[in-house]
Amino acid sequence: MFLDLDLTKTMRSGKSEFHLGLAFASSSERLVVLGPSGSGKSLLLQMIAGLLKPDSGHLKLAGRTLFDQKQGINLTPQQRQVAFLFQNYALFPHLSVRQNVAFSLRTGLLNPSAKMANKTVDYWLDNFGLEPVQHQKPHELSGGQRQRTALARALVTEPRALLLDEPFSALDPDLRIHMRKELRELQERLAVPLILITHDVEDVKVFAEQTLCLKEGQIDLQRQHSMQVSQQALCCAKHVHGC
Repeated sequence: MFLDLDLTKTMRSGKSEFHLGLAFASSSERLVVLGPSGSGKSLLLQMIAGLLKPDSGHLKLAGRTLFDQKQGINLTPQQRQVAFLFQNYALFPHLSVRQNVAFSLRTGLLNPSAKMANKTVDYWLDNFGLEPVQHQKPHELSGGQRQRTALARALVTEPRALLLDEPFSALDPDLRIHMRKELRELQERLAVPLILITHDVEDVKVFAEQTLCLKEGQIDLQRQHSMQVSQQALCCAKHVHGC
């Protein structure tokens, strides 16, 4: 089982309150979490990453218990060994592409040197076609280059899973199509399990082996069933083994 969770979380802001309660399990290594804004998608991803502590329940990923309220287990983000790609990529504007990619490998408090030599960094720069721009700053890059830089930084530590928060929402339509294809091919080549959150059904069509549909902090059972039927029909239409 790749993902096994049963979590609750209540968020309060002034007089408003949002309650998330999810029980879900999946063996798929490309899971897409689909739902409108405010459905709890980002909260779920933050709890998986260890950036937000659930109120109760348990969370297992790739066979490891990341959180269990009854057993007093709550691994730190570093211990979880997952990579989180933020919606705006969160690149450091004062660092070069090479320094941004190397940042996850630093052992001290100082930023990586602009001239640092590292074979792992070289590998990911080459893998993403970033060698020609490795000394440029994020503001000098195209949208696709910024996303590839963020992905390289996320993957340089060889994570157990890649968590993606609306990774294509900031891109123009043509680039969005290209980057979906590029990321799908990359995920298949590297065999890194992926959890992607989105409000765009096109992301589901490209990535989902399984879809988790959310609405107001709960599983949207009606849409969940509809997506399962659609994915089974698409799978059979493509003559995928097992359909």
